[in-house]
Amino acid sequence: MENGNAAARVIQDLRRVVAVSPTGARLASVRELTARHQASPVTVAAAIRQLVVEGLVETRNGRGTFVAARPERSRTPDLSWQTVALGPARSGEHEMQALLALPPSGAISLSSGYLDTDLQPAAALGAALARAARQPASWQRGPAEGREDLRAWFAREAGGGLRAEDMVICPGGQAALSTALRALTVPGDTVLVESPTYLGALAAARAAGLRVVPVPVDEDGVRPDQLAAAFARTQARLFYCQPLYANPTGATLAASRRAAIAETVRAAGAFLIEDDYARDLTMETAPPSPLAADDPDGHVIYLRSLTKPAAPGLRVAAIGARGPAGARLRAARLLDDFFVSGPLQQATCEFVSSPAWNRHRTTLRTALRARRDALLSALSRHLPDLVPPRVPRGGLHLWAPLPGGVDDTALAAAAAAQGVIVFPGRPWFAAEPAGPYLRLTFAASPPELMDDAVRRLARAF
Repeated sequence: MENGNAAARVIQDLRRVVAVSPTGARLASVRELTARHQASPVTVAAAIRQLVVEGLVETRNGRGTFVAARPERSRTPDLSWQTVALGPARSGEHEMQALLALPPSGAISLSSGYLDTDLQPAAALGAALARAARQPASWQRGPAEGREDLRAWFAREAGGGLRAEDMVICPGGQAALSTALRALTVPGDTVLVESPTYLGALAAARAAGLRVVPVPVDEDGVRPDQLAAAFARTQARLFYCQPLYANPTGATLAASRRAAIAETVRAAGAFLIEDDYARDLTMETAPPSPLAADDPDGHVIYLRSLTKPAAPGLRVAAIGARGPAGARLRAARLLDDFFVSGPLQQATCEFVSSPAWNRHRTTLRTALRARRDALLSALSRHLPDLVPPRVPRGGLHLWAPLPGGVDDTALAAAAAAQGVIVFPGRPWFAAEPAGPYLRLTFAASPPELMDDAVRRLARAF
């Protein structure tokens, strides 16, 4: 705290001097600033670096610190022409920005789709990345499709239906999903999605110029009869699905439906993108195997990310497919960004193959269950109508039904005014919503805050 205050004093002092000094004027030395503010040389150096980043000062080796050149003032820019040149904004962009926005200070987040800082294996990841960064080979160009050992790990996790050569490493699940949608379709094609479904999938599909057609789901996942009807009516060749702990509903595709869904996709000559984002977010019984594990003829495109169960900064995922579809995915990824950072891939491979990964998943299972149950208990006490009819056994969210006539978007805004951030259900539907809902995330706040969060939400009603 004292170092922070000292740095702030130095920064404030230098800002004041820079504001009244000409370009190129020499500023006080580190020694002078150290004595003036009773700060350590390290603190003073950090303050100067901050002002260098802001473009206010510049350092000259062996000579000192000087006032940086100020940009010349010009007329007020007229950017209105861009409105005509760009045309209408893409659907879903505003909702994605809201979904990823950081909560304001003092607010309790029941919205973030990432783990709370306390649940992230930051120490293990940091140690693995530090070791990887010290190895010169990790900074060299590797295979465009990613490290073979990391691809092999993802292939094994898919249940044996895919091989290392079928996989390609991507910088996060959203990038993998966008790649799949663009590689397997052309603008104007139809993609079927569960309704409701992941907001990012809707945004990516629309950005790719696809027509999005919803297929109803219930507590056991997508309905096979409705999926067959949608394929027949639209002649679609692609279906995006989250069979395990779907976001936002938390539903898992029932065992009794798996064969029917696979047969429906096969009969349509279509692909199924299996987004297995929650494989490592189970809380109770072991999850069923991926659909990709029982896919002899290459209809399933398998997507798996490590960002959700580990940390937002671990932007590592994989997508896999066999045959020409796999070749198209690999070619599309090459066009996007060549390859994923070598040190990050090496650190990831070391992390998931070490005992730290299994320890983390065990700890995470217990912590997520405690947070989910704390949120359910708080809802039962203060807002019993919002308790979901079926409790998810994994994932990060509760899909809370609202009483009829409640405006979910207005309620979310009122909740934010009360200091609790929730997300309305409407944007998760590709068409008209089946009713008003809230998506309540329990992974981003500790259990002891759940009661206060729901009390604030109750006041918003």
